[in-house]
Amino acid sequence: MLIRKAPDIRPSEITPESIYRQRRQFIKGLAAGSALLMSGQASALARYELDDEQVRYPGPDWLQQKLRAATRADGLSTDEKLTPYEHVTGYNNFYEFGLGKDDPRARAQNLKTDPWSVEISGEVHKPGTYQLEDILKGVDLEERIYRLRCVEAWSMVIPWVGFPLAELLKRFEPKGNARYVAFTTLHDPEQMPGQRSRFGTIDWPYVEGLRMDEAMHPLTLLAVGVYGDALPPQNGAPLRLVVPWKYGFKSIKSIVRIHLTEQMPPTSWNRTAPQEYGFYANVNPAVDHPRWSQSTERRLPSSLFSPNIIDTQPFNGYGEQVAQLYSGMDLRKWY
Repeated sequence: MLIRKAPDIRPSEITPESIYRQRRQFIKGLAAGSALLMSGQASALARYELDDEQVRYPGPDWLQQKLRAATRADGLSTDEKLTPYEHVTGYNNFYEFGLGKDDPRARAQNLKTDPWSVEISGEVHKPGTYQLEDILKGVDLEERIYRLRCVEAWSMVIPWVGFPLAELLKRFEPKGNARYVAFTTLHDPEQMPGQRSRFGTIDWPYVEGLRMDEAMHPLTLLAVGVYGDALPPQNGAPLRLVVPWKYGFKSIKSIVRIHLTEQMPPTSWNRTAPQEYGFYANVNPAVDHPRWSQSTERRLPSSLFSPNIIDTQPFNGYGEQVAQLYSGMDLRKWY
């Protein structure tokens, strides 16, 4: 079964450089599985056996302190092999920075993410614009290892750090008529060259949405970190959504607005190509994309001569947790 009860550990705490380098040499001699059981004193770099040169996105000090205090979420992690850090941070769809998979890493590094504010609006009793630091005050961050399945039929396994979206929504007291949650990505063509490209098809800013019960589900995560450190810009820094049972385009990046509404909100890919991308976008191997099959996926890393093709699972393997949300719905119609 995909979901298991994970050990309660602390994923990272900063240590003096001399101790850290000694510890890294020790960790390299351990079996891969033992890395997940290390003491909370181990740094994120040591725990994942990453080189200093690989992790270049430290984030502000206040965020790093919270990341180093994060704990593993019990019962919410997969035991599948992690996708290497260089693939997680180097193979991305973030069209605000270009259409190529390596464009985000190449073009997003000057994105200003601190300070960062998020507008909370719509059908809530406590609307307003809040600094990210204030949003995260009193929040206990968790590490969750989730599968990510792209609609393009490739997939990863990623250790996110964040907190349940439900916790945030409850703080702002949704009104009784709030049935959907809409999200908006930063619109800043000066920083995001893809937004000023003549070849784009998306009507900026990028927008997404969830039904309220999807947004309140325990698996739905607002992520601020990955691999124990702050989110890189290409992965949606400083705040992104992660909905693991849906195709990756639902997990909107660099969020600047969360709006609660009574009506189903527009979403970017559904608006761009409604015959290909529905509002729900649940992973469903029985419903093909009009131009390719969804029955299998290419788990990264994978290559022409060393393919890593696996079967796709309904709801990306999270059906036991979320299938009841769609009871009685025709998921071929509500795709």
